[in-house]
Amino acid sequence: MLVVKRRFSAFSGSDLEILLRAQEIKHLVLTGIVTSGVVLVTALEAADMDFRITILSDLCADADPDVNDFLLQKVLSQQCDVITSDQWING
Repeated sequence: MLVVKRRFSAFSGSDLEILLRAQEIKHLVLTGIVTSGVVLVTALEAADMDFRITILSDLCADADPDVNDFLLQKVLSQQCDVITSDQWING
């Protein structure tokens, strides 16, 4: 399945939600560059759509490491499970 991302959010302007719902996918695992943009907006929009979200913190980055840490620890952790990739792999 290929989804073309046109905006910061992976959902905005794409068929992603329709494709995920058709496959009965309810849990998303996010990683990415620009935590203050792409990761933040996609995660919050997905939360509004009632998806369960896990963010792999060590696979996210931002130009400002302090902003990255703040968003992961203080903002996104309120709506998402924020864990490391090792924690994800080892369950």
